[in-house]
Amino acid sequence: MEKVSKKPLKQSINTAKKRLVLLDTHAIIHRAYHAIPDFTTSSGKPTGALYGLSTMIMRIIADLKPDYILAAYDLPQKTFRHEAYEAYKGTRQKTDDILVTQLIESRELVKDFGIPILDAPGFEADDILGTIVHQIKNNKDNKNIEVIIASGDMDTMQLVNNTHVFVYTLKKTLSETILYNEDMVVERYGFKPEFIPDYKGLRGDTSDNIIGIAGIGEKTATILIAKYGTIENMYKALEKDIVKFKNEVGLSDRLINLIKDGQDEAIFSKTLATIRHDAPIEFKIDECDFRKNLDVEKLHRAFTNLEFRSLLTKIDVLKNGQSQPVQNPEPKNEIKKEQEIKTEIEKKPVPKDIALMTTLIYSDYVDPSWGNVLQVAKLNSMPDKENEIRDLLLARMEAEGVLNVYKHIEQPLIGIVEKMEVNGILIDVKLLEQLSKKYHTELDEIEKSIFGLVGSEFNINSPKQVSEILFDKLELNKNLKIKKSAGGKISTRESELEKMRDLHPAIGKILEYRELQKLLSTYLDVLPTLAGTDGRIHATFNQIGAVTGRFSSKNPNLQNIPIKTEKGRVIRNAFISEDGYSLVVLDYAQVELRLAALFSQDTAMLEAFNSGKDIHTVVAAKIFHVPEAQVTREQRRSAKTINFGILYGMGVNALREGLGTSRAEAQIFYDAYYQEFATLANYLESVKVFARENGFTRTLFGRKRIFNNIKSVLPFLRAQAERMAINAPIQGTQADMTKLAMIALNSLIAKKYNDNDVKIVLQIHDELAYEVKDEIANNFLVDAVGVMSGVVPPGLFEGKIPVKFEVSGGIAKDWGSVK
Repeated sequence: MEKVSKKPLKQSINTAKKRLVLLDTHAIIHRAYHAIPDFTTSSGKPTGALYGLSTMIMRIIADLKPDYILAAYDLPQKTFRHEAYEAYKGTRQKTDDILVTQLIESRELVKDFGIPILDAPGFEADDILGTIVHQIKNNKDNKNIEVIIASGDMDTMQLVNNTHVFVYTLKKTLSETILYNEDMVVERYGFKPEFIPDYKGLRGDTSDNIIGIAGIGEKTATILIAKYGTIENMYKALEKDIVKFKNEVGLSDRLINLIKDGQDEAIFSKTLATIRHDAPIEFKIDECDFRKNLDVEKLHRAFTNLEFRSLLTKIDVLKNGQSQPVQNPEPKNEIKKEQEIKTEIEKKPVPKDIALMTTLIYSDYVDPSWGNVLQVAKLNSMPDKENEIRDLLLARMEAEGVLNVYKHIEQPLIGIVEKMEVNGILIDVKLLEQLSKKYHTELDEIEKSIFGLVGSEFNINSPKQVSEILFDKLELNKNLKIKKSAGGKISTRESELEKMRDLHPAIGKILEYRELQKLLSTYLDVLPTLAGTDGRIHATFNQIGAVTGRFSSKNPNLQNIPIKTEKGRVIRNAFISEDGYSLVVLDYAQVELRLAALFSQDTAMLEAFNSGKDIHTVVAAKIFHVPEAQVTREQRRSAKTINFGILYGMGVNALREGLGTSRAEAQIFYDAYYQEFATLANYLESVKVFARENGFTRTLFGRKRIFNNIKSVLPFLRAQAERMAINAPIQGTQADMTKLAMIALNSLIAKKYNDNDVKIVLQIHDELAYEVKDEIANNFLVDAVGVMSGVVPPGLFEGKIPVKFEVSGGIAKDWGSVK
């Protein structure tokens, strides 16, 4: 049972110091939402999470009497932990839409309290908190600052120390809180706070899907960390004298072997569990003076609209607690002070051109914040004018060798992308509604079928319950080697269930159910709600929405419109052209493999492409040692898997899974491929070596991608960075070519056609879609294919055998019918 310090709150912390409270906002809101899920306004609007957050902030101000407050937020995107470990937090259920809405609304509510907000792409709120704690600790000007982290979970405990950092957290209910100092953390865990990541490295953390060492539980992990402190010290002791180690900790041979074999997993898991101190944020203590920032009238309006009547009466406490009386407003005509101008800039979204420059300089900053911009521009604070930042970024782009990419690709594309967003694409709402009705009916039928096949009802959307039915009740794992998830449980992800499809008829039905459920919840029931009054979807496109340089889109994410299954492909039929117009869709054929041939100068690949042969048939003939005319469909399919797998750095085990063969057979194919295409193999290895030596790769046009983990001491991170580096020049060049094609086609339209007759409506992966008047659609298709075929300037082929870039295109009234 959790022990609570018997000392009064005020004795647990130093009241002589200035006090900063850091809000782990997402954690608090999640706890509040699950504590009071049915809390709504009179009109039925859910507000439980917002009420819980407001109550917590009011209690913090009353109990802790802070001088400063800051709120840290997670962003709805993947972090560096997801990049390092795909399954990070993979066991968590999708966040309820009701909670998502309140999370978004909470930002404005927090600002009404006068509390500033910090977030950072690629980092979690915990990392922001850790970075602030680190900055305060290492800044002598902040030595009189005491930090209290207010959170809804225990992850931040590792930051606690008795001199200046405490954690104030919720217990079982919103009304129960506890303030942890270092002694209390030791009392709870049995070791000091800084060793919590080591503890998680051994035991894992099921809530975050951190694997740890399978078979090592709480008791064993506690014994080891209490004895040795860090994982590194533990392994040093183990390697030095295993007999002494065994006697000291009193563990069985089985556990000792688990620890020995799990060293990589333990160190990697510790890395995932460790809160970072280097999040790219701009923290200024003076901006956290919430009483100075508090807008009582706005907060009163917010509480009134949310119907938080019990909290309305407490606002006066905040008002009366302000350190300074409210002053009369300054005359409207008075010139704004320098800091006010800077603040005004910071409040604005980062302009597109500045965002693009920032990402070109530092590829990991996709969709950068102002903090990212200032860091890349090497500024400690916001200048008076945005153009000062532009000048600094232009200079940095030149120094980094990416200025030409900006001038010739990204900058000319800005207006074209804006045009594409304004044009939007028409959708057939009636078709989507028909499909929705049909698939909902099928979903109900599949659900009944599954329940009948397994003999009981359960939540098919719950991986845990699916696992219990398949492996506890039906015992399908009996006598079989089935892959486990990172948390040590049997995985029920699609790729694993596919391998087990023949074990029971319910598995195929579960996979079918999941596919339909995703299609309905992500597309069929959502797309009609996103259409404007003109019947069109106007998505927002990010020119550099990925580290490769590719586009991304949101509201909705059009990049994920399904294509692999028949049921998914039908959704594309709902993207249509206006009456009197057709869709002309264009893309490059096998461009990645053609670029691989160009970069490597592999003669066999170049000859295949330049003579118009099918590359997959050519590869199949070589690795299966048969004439090209005798290559079977199955052999060609295998060759295709190998072709793309090799380009993406796929190893033998991954190739085995992709081909569905034994490891020995996959090794034979792997070796045969590298033997037949030795020049390509040498090129891929040279890319890896270059990335290791320089920390980055470049595309044909000069786009730079940085790999921070390419020299990591952790094998997992290093291997992942190497795999990504191998394909980065190819993927990035492919993105550059698509963008250059958009620019060239825009010029074609301006010279020969016009924006009313030919409208750009979509860019998805490698496809470009234009809405074109019927009478000129064929002419535009022919012209467009010619233009796209020549976007790579001949000068870039100097000294090399060129490769022929083929463009495929089609015309139809809907996207799905384009052949």
